[in-house]
Parts: sequence; C-alpha cells; structure tokens
Amino acid sequence: MGKVHPKKNLGQHFLKDMGIARKIAASLSGDGYSLVLEIGPGMGILTGCLMERGFNDFRVIEIDNESVHYLQTHFPELKNIITGDFLSMDIDSVFHEKMAIIGNFPYNISTQIFFKVLKNREKIVEIAGMLQKEVAERICAGPGSKTYGILSVLLQAFYKTEYLFTVPEHVFSPPPKVKSGVIRVIRNDVKSLDCDEILFFRVVKACFNQRRKTLRNSVRAVFDLKRDDYKEFGLRPEQLSVDQFVQLTRWIDENRVISK
Repeated sequence: MGKVHPKKNLGQHFLKDMGIARKIAASLSGDGYSLVLEIGPGMGILTGCLMERGFNDFRVIEIDNESVHYLQTHFPELKNIITGDFLSMDIDSVFHEKMAIIGNFPYNISTQIFFKVLKNREKIVEIAGMLQKEVAERICAGPGSKTYGILSVLLQAFYKTEYLFTVPEHVFSPPPKVKSGVIRVIRNDVKSLDCDEILFFRVVKACFNQRRKTLRNSVRAVFDLKRDDYKEFGLRPEQLSVDQFVQLTRWIDENRVISK
C-alpha cells in the first residue's frame, strides 16, 4: 500500500506559496492576547511564519498523526503540539487566558470551527485564517447581500469581521476546485445582547432556514405567537441588521405562547 498523504480525506489542501503564508500570519493583530493556536498546521508552512512572529505562547493542534510526526521532525523548537480534534476540545479546560486562533481551515469543517468560536467568545478574541471564499464572504457579508446568513448575523453580533484578500487555486497542493478567502474576525465590545441570547440564536436560525419567506412565515413556523403585527414581518431575513434581529427576538420573547 502506498503512503497515505496527510489529511487526504480531511478536506485539507496544502498551501505551498510562502508569500501568502506570510500574509496570513501577518493578519493577526497580536492585540489583547499572548496565546495563539494554529488549527490543522499540516506540513507547517504557516507554522514557520507564525513562529517567526515570536508570540509568547504559540501552540498547534493537529488531528493527523502523520502530520504530527512531520512537525516534530521538522520543527523541533515547536514544543506545544496538541494531538487531537479542535471541534471536540474543551477550550476552557485546556486554555486559561484570552487567545487567538489561526489556520488554513479545512473546508469541510470551517463553519463548525466558527460556531465553536461563538460558544467560546469570551476567551477567543481574534480569529484569522483561510477558508473557502464562499464561506469567507458569507461571514463578512452585510444586510442586503445574498450571502448574508446565519453565520453572518451570529458572528457579527459579537465580532468585527473583515475580508482581507482572495487566494487562487494554484497555490495549493492539491489545487481545490474553488478559490479561498482570508478573513480576520476580532471580538467587539458587546458583552451581552439586549435580549435572551439563546432565543436570539433560535430566531436567527429559524428565519434563515426559510430565507425566501417573509419573517412572518418563517417565525410562525417555529414560534406560537399571541400577535401577528410585528412592524418588520413583511421583510425577508437578509434585510435585517444584527440590531434588528435583537429587537425581533425581544418582541418574540414578549409575545410567544410558551407551552406548560
């Protein structure tokens, strides 16, 4: 049997352009944290650039054993290699300070990574990295855009999102079938939303799960309401800002029928 290429089946495409790797590493601001975690370093092209930046506490997490062995061999000065799955990691038990996350995120789990970031938003204050261009644009999209959706609203409620630059297919091995985008996401000053935050998440998901319908139809499909006169019920979800979703959540909270 031939040698299995690391991450062959994990949705990973290896960056081979050192100039782009340096640009991604430079996209981290370094403000408000000393701990940086790289997700899925693979063969370490981004790892080397990050180590050059001299962060006080730099760690990597890698799920593929062959990649871990490669990193141990080629980066002997890298002392903090965590073997495991970021998505199943208990962030609070492993990390005890404010931190940043960076990586060439595997396309097949990039959305899950950002939902995990949201759950740990008090600890993860910055994220920078490369992901499928479509997902990168969705995260950074504003109201009125066709790509504005669940992840846009939920992330932008707690983070400032910024699309930095596009990466072409030919700088990867193997080349993906789509372009990639590099983004930076920085925690904003919102400590808590002016509404029930668990309900807010439910409302946003309910609205965008039927994004072609008006808010009236998508909300009523999920919540039993006492009234039907919300001022923006005739709009579609992509027309609402984060603040408008907060207001909608408060109205639903006041007007829903809760079964006993």
